[in-house]
Amino acid sequence: MSNSLVLNNYLDEQSAKIKTKLVPWEGYQRAGLITSEELARIKKVDKQSKAKIESLLLSEGQAYTLLYLGLLKKLQRVDTMQCILVLIGDALIDHEERIALFTRASETDPELPYGPLLKALETQDDFVQLKSTQILTILLSSYSTPLPQQVIQPFLVTLAAFVQGPTPNKRDVAVQCLEALLPRPETRKAVWRIPGVIAGLKDILGHKPGPQMSYQVVFCFWLLTFDQEVAEQLNKKYDVIPLLTDVAQNAVKEKVIRVVVATFRNLVTKAPSANLPAMLVAQLLPFAKNLSTRKWTDEDIAEDVAFLRDELNARFQSLTTYDEYSSELTSGHLSWTPVHESDDFWKENATKLNDSDYAQLKILVKLLRESEDPVVLAVAAHDVGQYVKHYPQGKKILTDLGAKTRVMELMTHPDPNVRYQALVSVQRLVSHPWAVV
Repeated sequence: MSNSLVLNNYLDEQSAKIKTKLVPWEGYQRAGLITSEELARIKKVDKQSKAKIESLLLSEGQAYTLLYLGLLKKLQRVDTMQCILVLIGDALIDHEERIALFTRASETDPELPYGPLLKALETQDDFVQLKSTQILTILLSSYSTPLPQQVIQPFLVTLAAFVQGPTPNKRDVAVQCLEALLPRPETRKAVWRIPGVIAGLKDILGHKPGPQMSYQVVFCFWLLTFDQEVAEQLNKKYDVIPLLTDVAQNAVKEKVIRVVVATFRNLVTKAPSANLPAMLVAQLLPFAKNLSTRKWTDEDIAEDVAFLRDELNARFQSLTTYDEYSSELTSGHLSWTPVHESDDFWKENATKLNDSDYAQLKILVKLLRESEDPVVLAVAAHDVGQYVKHYPQGKKILTDLGAKTRVMELMTHPDPNVRYQALVSVQRLVSHPWAVV
């Protein structure tokens, strides 16, 4: 990784302003907060030219590394912390060879380099938080061994707060940090254990950001899907397949489509049974067929699209009609596909909802109770009615599951189609077997 990967205009602009501010170094020395030796050394770089600072770092790099980190550890004033973080950032950015100077600081003090930087994340100042985040990412991404858990865990918790929060600069920096750290297997596993990260990434995509942010967020998802557990559980827990499909369908940049398709390929390769049904429900097959007719500048995308199209097509060809219904039900994205309105389908398959201790019926009732989508509610209410029409004995089961009460509530829903389907279902639920409509 280039250690200048985490770039942000706000950080650059604020850093330039901070360099012009005065820091009361002499006052710190008089108060006994820093030594006369530390004062002499910091004055050599404070408000000095870039060339002079570079020369000092070249000859006394380790001494200045320990000085910066030591000052950050013991000085708590925000403006002073800002200044020290700018000096650390300038020493590191575009100087990969200096990373080792910082990581070796632990030989002098085991709390260094990470202790003061992690503590800085708790400061209620955006610049201090973001600059510390940038520096931590540079240091952590350089590791050739597994990352220390006592560092990566609190750092990822901070990144989760950033991606979920309302501040654009924090989201921007956090996404770039994740891009830099997620190539590491242990980071992928750690992120999976912190739900806020993935929920935050999904929320960013849901607000339709620009092409660059869309690409970066999906890139994070792509990296995450190299982990087997993530590939198996990601869509089940976070319902990302419909969202990623929508991102690709609306993308204006080829690179966005490329990284979405690459993510889908990982999901299919690592966990086909967990992801192919949801992809079919999301209408990814016709989209993949459409993509396969386009001309691409990148050969990889053509190969990934062909793979996706062929896998989806093979799955589609082997599906029974009930498999299609089951996939749609499991995905939670009910819509007016032909199976719902086919009387023959319900005549043949209504009792299959009873299999495995009513597993599919329970999913249908769960959607009826929890969904906020009027289309899903209307279809679910309709399906409940179809189920009891063709399996009257199911009325008691539905009542026990709370479906009857919920359908009656939906008779006053704001959406007219939901009200209508709920009314029809209620009629079937309360009628006697010999009078079923």
